[in-house]
Amino acid sequence: MLLRLRGPDGMIRINIEKTDSFAELGRQLVEHLPPTVDPSSISMSPDPQAKDSKKLKDIAKFKLSQIGLNHGDLIFINYQHQDATNGHTNGEPAPSTTISSTNRLNGKPILPTEDLPVDPPPLTSPTQVIKNPWEVVRQSALDDRLDRQDGKIPRGRDRMCKHGPKGMCDYCMPMDPFNAQYLTDKKIKYLSFHSYLRKINSATNKPELGSSFIPPLKEPFFRVKRDCPSGHPQWPEGICTKCQPSAITLQPQTFRMVDHVEFASFELVNSFIDAWRKTGAQRVGYLYGRYAEYSEVPLGVKAIVEAVYEVPQIDEVDGVSLNTWENEAAVNDVAKLCGLEQVGVIYTDLLDAGTGDGKVICKRHADSYFLSSLEVCFAARLQAQHPKPTKWSDTGRFGSNFVTCIISGDETGQIAISSYQVSNDAVEMVRADLIEPSADPNVMLVREEEEDDGSTSRTRYIPEVFYRKINEYGANVQENAKPSFPVEYLFVTLTHGFPAQPKPLFNSSSFPIENREIMGESQQHKSVAKAIDTRNGNKLGSLSDFHFLNFLHGMGVLSKEEEALLCRVATTHDLADTYQLFTMPGWQTLETILQATGESSPQKRPRRSSDEGGRGGGAGMPYASSSSTASTLGARPNKSSEPLAKRLAAVRLNDRNEHRPVFERAKFEEL
Repeated sequence: MLLRLRGPDGMIRINIEKTDSFAELGRQLVEHLPPTVDPSSISMSPDPQAKDSKKLKDIAKFKLSQIGLNHGDLIFINYQHQDATNGHTNGEPAPSTTISSTNRLNGKPILPTEDLPVDPPPLTSPTQVIKNPWEVVRQSALDDRLDRQDGKIPRGRDRMCKHGPKGMCDYCMPMDPFNAQYLTDKKIKYLSFHSYLRKINSATNKPELGSSFIPPLKEPFFRVKRDCPSGHPQWPEGICTKCQPSAITLQPQTFRMVDHVEFASFELVNSFIDAWRKTGAQRVGYLYGRYAEYSEVPLGVKAIVEAVYEVPQIDEVDGVSLNTWENEAAVNDVAKLCGLEQVGVIYTDLLDAGTGDGKVICKRHADSYFLSSLEVCFAARLQAQHPKPTKWSDTGRFGSNFVTCIISGDETGQIAISSYQVSNDAVEMVRADLIEPSADPNVMLVREEEEDDGSTSRTRYIPEVFYRKINEYGANVQENAKPSFPVEYLFVTLTHGFPAQPKPLFNSSSFPIENREIMGESQQHKSVAKAIDTRNGNKLGSLSDFHFLNFLHGMGVLSKEEEALLCRVATTHDLADTYQLFTMPGWQTLETILQATGESSPQKRPRRSSDEGGRGGGAGMPYASSSSTASTLGARPNKSSEPLAKRLAAVRLNDRNEHRPVFERAKFEEL
């Protein structure tokens, strides 16, 4: 009889007798399989999803007739490949080998480093559904608070109300947070994320019907599914209607994940723009802050920016080239100790108007563009790296809270800030490698499946892409997005502002900013000594500076507990914690290092009495000079760990060498 066996490498047909055993079937089957297959891992099942699969070695002694196999039956098989380096099956490919035998095209292996998109698709689909995500996924505390809120918009008594003071009717009952008329009256262009969640959840789940709960959010997925249950070879060797993505119809996104961007102080933005003022080149920085409730929008969320970290970069007049950010994890650790996280990115796009009054050229307006196609792809990559965890999605994540801020000129020639987020469809299209920026900033290109050399891409599948627009006759029509479509379909706008009474988390900005060596600014030990100087009544010094905290973290002097205490001092400005920090061993080690490098904070010199001044007024009396030098070199505060005997020895040495030249460092530093 003829048996059909379908596996990851396609269909295999074997002629065999009913009286033969499964061991004989296995011997004939191995001859048709790739040489890298481990025979002991072969399993068989009558179901395409392998529900009742059995290992071939476990049923090798049974005959085919005992199982009930007949002529023409279809058997689904599965197996694993051996690692060619050690001969053991590990289920995962070695870095120097191919991913699997199914990833071959025209008999040539596809290496992992060949022709992969920005975010290569994993072997298992990222759309894997999480069972009961509301029990497993841990979302932020802000989302938990907003989930517990009712979100209703209260209304007062209307002139149409006919009831008493304790009654309620349709004219005065609270409105839903997604009420279209309320949003229009308040000039709110987009729904907040939690308002959008309430809207779709009311349409998806109806508790009054007693049905089971269904997560209302679903992330878009425009890639080929890697775990197709049909049993055919994986893409690019095989594809079917179950695993290929559907056609994409682009529409403007009606909601935004973050509604407002609030900068803690104007000095934060002004110090960032100073880089352009000094060099004329553009600058990029990452925003560190936190998320909070935004009362101006129903169930709104705002990002509060407390610090800007300027990454390694090469600045140019018309753009920026980013270098490798090697200490990103260290900066994130310091921010976490301060209660902050990465909330966005900011960059300048400024060009001096040449009038001499500080005005700049307005590049971005209604007749040109607001966000270019290149910037959309850049923002989409960053948002893809910062997904938002939520228990309302079947995959455990939905969208991103990462924002993009641009400093450019407005219509009046003044420097202004614009805030944006790209849509979830744009993030997924960049993940799937479906779009690419064009020379025209207003237009986004849809990629072709063919490469530049004319060969077919091995990883990219381009579905049909459409978008809807209002034509010249006022009708809503659907257009084909190939080869290009307007970029306005891929982003949403955010509001921004500054608090009426600024209360920044970091109240010092005197420490030099990192990665500004080309401007003549560098972070040195002298800057640290100046920051920890507690003279002139400043008991905290300049410790409350995000750039200072990161530089001190890079020195590696303080322990983890001491760094946590330092970050607490920098954010809470508590004097008790400050005095505790000054007594820690790591802090005293820092002072010793600064003193050894000659960068210790200059101490106040003691005033001499009148008789001492009269004695030492002459130029030939070295006693006053030696005693003052001894007080500078030897007299240290009580918190110093230097022994008293050592300081007295320094005094005796100075007395012995009365006629040696003395260099008073504190005096020259004050000058």
